[in-house]
Amino acid sequence: MMLSPDQAADSDHPSSAHSDPESLGGTDAKVLGSVSDLEPVEEAEGDGKGGSRAALYPHPQQLSREEKRRRRRATAKYRSAHATRERIRVEAFNLAFAELRKLLPTLPPDKKLSKIEILRLAICYISYLNHVLDV
Repeated sequence: MMLSPDQAADSDHPSSAHSDPESLGGTDAKVLGSVSDLEPVEEAEGDGKGGSRAALYPHPQQLSREEKRRRRRATAKYRSAHATRERIRVEAFNLAFAELRKLLPTLPPDKKLSKIEILRLAICYISYLNHVLDV
């Protein structure tokens, strides 16, 4: 259950009539002051206890570029698209290693190599081929 700022202030400080961070004092003001997106920006319509979204979040024009980016990245659609792009990138990366592995001579030829072993073997093989060409 999500409390409106008025309800949260009432539950923390019964004598407090509003949730202004300066009026709370002490460590609570530091905690509330550091979470700027939870401070009320405008008064909610109605009785003030409905938990209006406009009362909890500032207008998009008031958000910093970093905060806008953070909110955009927090959406399920963005995370899903990012996960798909990352999966495609990793598959292409693994395919490139598999192709490089096919070009390297090893005994036995089907020996499973880690990515770092493939890179080190490729460096040695290229060095060997350069040496053969120079002689």
